[in-house]
Amino acid sequence: MKTIPVILVSICLLLSCSSSKNIAYFQYSGNRAAFSDSSATSETKLKAGDLLIITVNSTSPEVAVPFNLPTVPLPASSSSTTANPVATGTIALQNYLIDKDGTITFPVLGKINAAGMTKLQLADYIKNKICPHYIKEMPIVNIRYTNYKISVLGEVNKPGIYTIDNEKINLLEAIALAGDLTIFGIRDNILLIRDNDKGQRVTFEIDLRDRNIVNSPLYYLHQNDILYIQPNKPKARSASFNTGESMTLSAVGILISVASLVTLLVKK
Repeated sequence: MKTIPVILVSICLLLSCSSSKNIAYFQYSGNRAAFSDSSATSETKLKAGDLLIITVNSTSPEVAVPFNLPTVPLPASSSSTTANPVATGTIALQNYLIDKDGTITFPVLGKINAAGMTKLQLADYIKNKICPHYIKEMPIVNIRYTNYKISVLGEVNKPGIYTIDNEKINLLEAIALAGDLTIFGIRDNILLIRDNDKGQRVTFEIDLRDRNIVNSPLYYLHQNDILYIQPNKPKARSASFNTGESMTLSAVGILISVASLVTLLVKK
């Protein structure tokens, strides 16, 4: 009979250790920032980890050659969808990686602190460093991302990571790419996760019901932005119910087994 209390205590511990988990991915606020934060801007600024193609051109092509990375031939198996390096016919342009310290190493000019600049600002900086110090004519500098992507997660029909070729996408276009929100997605509290200039992640809450969202500095997304659409309460309750239902069935099975064991012990 002494074994009965031990068995009952074990059952209580098993049941108390089990709990249904919240279906939402992000359960904590983290660094929630106001629109006044420097990250809440429609201008995408360069940051560590960005991959760039930078080309320098001039009316005299030969004078621009020293300021460009050498091209590399593509293997026969490579295709135009290769992300790194970027294909241009039978050759590929090499990438500049913005290092953790925010710099790139540029031919002739050396290290340039690129993080925190926009593409236009970096292009102007390079042009003014080249002309008139190295060439008399103002060159043309083009800059493109090779890893411009966003992620859309949660209650959408096609969650995933999307590469944005034209380097410009707004909130509604991103949602459209992901097949729109499901009927379970919360419209008034979409979570936007963004890396700021210092490499820190900040979060913003977006209300799709607000028609003024198109005027928000968050309306246009940045490179590496993450959108998370949280489930509404009915969906969360449904998931919790399904989990709880399976737990209940397991508990009932345990109780029946224990009851049978107790009955046998009592009879003895």
